Amino acid sequence: MNTDSHFKGWAKPGPLPPGLGARSSSSARTDSEPQHAELELRAPLVVEPHETLDAISGHFRLFQLRDGHRFSTDDILTAWYGTSWCPTAQTALDLGSGIGTVGMICSWRLPGAKFVTIEAQSDSIALAKKSARYNGLTERYEIRAGDFRDAGILKPDEKFDLITGSPPYFPLGAGVESEHPQKLACRFELRGTVADYCSTAAKHLAPGGFFACVFPTEPTQLARVEAGAKEANLVIVRRRPVVFREGEPPLIGLFGLMRAADLPEWFRGQTWVEPELIIRTRDGKIHPEYSAVKLAIGFPP
Repeated sequence: MNTDSHFKGWAKPGPLPPGLGARSSSSARTDSEPQHAELELRAPLVVEPHETLDAISGHFRLFQLRDGHRFSTDDILTAWYGTSWCPTAQTALDLGSGIGTVGMICSWRLPGAKFVTIEAQSDSIALAKKSARYNGLTERYEIRAGDFRDAGILKPDEKFDLITGSPPYFPLGAGVESEHPQKLACRFELRGTVADYCSTAAKHLAPGGFFACVFPTEPTQLARVEAGAKEANLVIVRRRPVVFREGEPPLIGLFGLMRAADLPEWFRGQTWVEPELIIRTRDGKIHPEYSAVKLAIGFPP
């Protein structure tokens, strides 16, 4: 196996996770499975010239395209927020999972949980599959190909303790659109709005379950989250504004939502707005608050 990697900061290659490259009992091919699935599991994991292998959480690593969508602060915060407020989750779902950043971080923080992730782009799916194998997650990390809005991608009775999502922020035509399909889908609403994320989460949250997402908090955008939650009968129980540079206004927020049916009637409609989370100090250094977040997900501070 080629273990050449691109690591950021102090991060160095850690021990290979148990099961790396090994086929689990659940991976054995059955007569109903295509032969190429078995070949895919047996193929050596190689960092291709157009890819990098990056530190993400602890000894977990993430395959990414050099010139494609790369994991972001938004992804880190979504995973941290969801697992912080739902730390005992046994089942988790990540909507529009991309290359798997949020799912990988969550699976590192929730080592006993089973995961389902849904992604439509084939390039992103291929990278996520490589990362899942590298990190020894094949027995508890399922990657489904498709649009999470499609009928049949999730069974009606599938319920999850924790659901995460990083919805694209803008409608098509609302800004400069990248020609790269990964970058375009991450920024613009090709496959669902924040309201679609809320709707799907509401249908598949287990009783008492928690839906965590990130979205801009400019008044018009905040109103979209609130409208999507209300339409789906979800309650925004908590919200944390995120400030990227100390002294500047918050640009995005972390949202924690629950089903209205799971909450006392008197509590519905109330949102606890938490103190701002600051990413960098006025002079551009990593703020101690964000250092604590990164340490909590096993990432260099």
